[in-house]
Amino acid sequence: MTGTTPRRRPSKAVYRRRRLVLIVGLLVIAGIVWLLIAQPWAGAATTSPDDKPQSKNAAESLPVPSSQATSGGTDTGAVEGAVVEGQTPTPGATPAAQPCVASEITVEPVTSADTYAGDQQPQFTIKLTNNGPDCTMNVGTSAQSFTVTSGDDIWWRSTDCQSEPSDMVVLIAAGQTVSSATALSWDRTRSAVGTCADGNRPMAPGGGASYHLSVEIGGIPSTEPKQFLLY
Repeated sequence: MTGTTPRRRPSKAVYRRRRLVLIVGLLVIAGIVWLLIAQPWAGAATTSPDDKPQSKNAAESLPVPSSQATSGGTDTGAVEGAVVEGQTPTPGATPAAQPCVASEITVEPVTSADTYAGDQQPQFTIKLTNNGPDCTMNVGTSAQSFTVTSGDDIWWRSTDCQSEPSDMVVLIAAGQTVSSATALSWDRTRSAVGTCADGNRPMAPGGGASYHLSVEIGGIPSTEPKQFLLY
């Protein structure tokens, strides 16, 4: 009768190696699953050099109203040439911050010069500064107004002939100053609703006549008007 040779069972060292390989394999699979779900690299593109995350809809500059009554105010959203902090505004976005408080926002009218010769058109911009914490504000063309007066006489309003006004809600950082992307031109004529297409609107007197520019944005008016002279 022929005997059979008993099978040798694997040693304990072999069991340990198999167990170690299994554990390492499970850890690798778990790591891959975590990377696919968590995507830790997703926020890297919005991080500044000093490792402080920036908002994707922070204010950089103010859009400029488009008006049939002006010869240079057709830019409604350009940001070139603006010297401000932050990133490009995102129209229609809803930033995670409280609305700005009027008492913490300073709005200033700005003219490109103090005096204008007879062949020069005044150029207007808005400058606003947030003196409070981060806040949101509608800085769109629908929320802007430029008004030129001479004494008690209102000579020109940007809203009289404004075309396609739109909203733009942006985040304004604490201490940030934002200005118009480009200037809005005044053709030195009297504006009125219904006269936007007229080619013979009354011209504003020159000869050193004094005028004042007042602005409003987001329901907040400028504290002081800006004086300029027409020659």
